[in-house]
Amino acid sequence: MKLIAFLLIIAGLSIIFLIFGPVFVAELQYWSNKWGGVKYSLDANPQFPEGGLRPMSPVDTEFGLVIPIINLNAEIFPEVDSNNPELYLPILRKGVAHAKGSAYPDEEEGNVFLFAHSTDAFYNVAHYNAVFFLIGKLEKKDEVNLFFKNKRYQYEVVEKAVVAPEALGDYVRQHIGGKTLTLQTCYPPGTTLKRLVVIAKAPD
Repeated sequence: MKLIAFLLIIAGLSIIFLIFGPVFVAELQYWSNKWGGVKYSLDANPQFPEGGLRPMSPVDTEFGLVIPIINLNAEIFPEVDSNNPELYLPILRKGVAHAKGSAYPDEEEGNVFLFAHSTDAFYNVAHYNAVFFLIGKLEKKDEVNLFFKNKRYQYEVVEKAVVAPEALGDYVRQHIGGKTLTLQTCYPPGTTLKRLVVIAKAPD
C-alpha cells in the first residue's frame, strides 16, 4: 500500500509539472535573473557585455514583441479576431495575437492591442500561458518594444490593472491620445476569472 501511495504521489506531481512546467520555469528564470543582477537589453553590444547586461535580438522584426526586463521575445500574429476562440486559440499556441481592428505601430496614433490568453482551463496552461505569464511583473516606466516592418517602436509602461472580462472592449477601443500599446492575458493564470491589462505609451 505504501508503494502504491508513493507511486500515486509521484504520478500526481509529474502531472502537475507537465501542466504548469512552463510557468514554473518562467518564474524561476525571472527571480534567478533578478537576484543574480542579470538584465537583458536590445542595445547591449554582444561583443562587449557590461556586467550582467545580456544582449537580445528580436525573433521577428516583421512583427514582434520584446520586453527586456522579463526576457520576453515573441512573434506577433496580426488581425486576430479576439471574439472567436476557434481562430485565436491555435494562434496563441505559436505566439502573441494582435487584435483585429486595433492600431499598428506605424500609425501616427492609436492603440495596438496584443493578447495571449492565459488558458481556457487549468490543464491548458502549458499551451497558452507561458508567453505572457510574467507581464504582471511590469511596472511604470518599464521598456516595451514592438518591431514592425523591420522598424523598432519603443513604449513605456504607464498603467497596470486587473479587470472583469466584460470590460475588455473598452481597452481594445480606448484612445488616450498619442500612440499606445495594450497587453492582455487571463488572470489568475489557469483561469478565465479576470483579465490582466498592461498599458504602455510611446514617448511624445
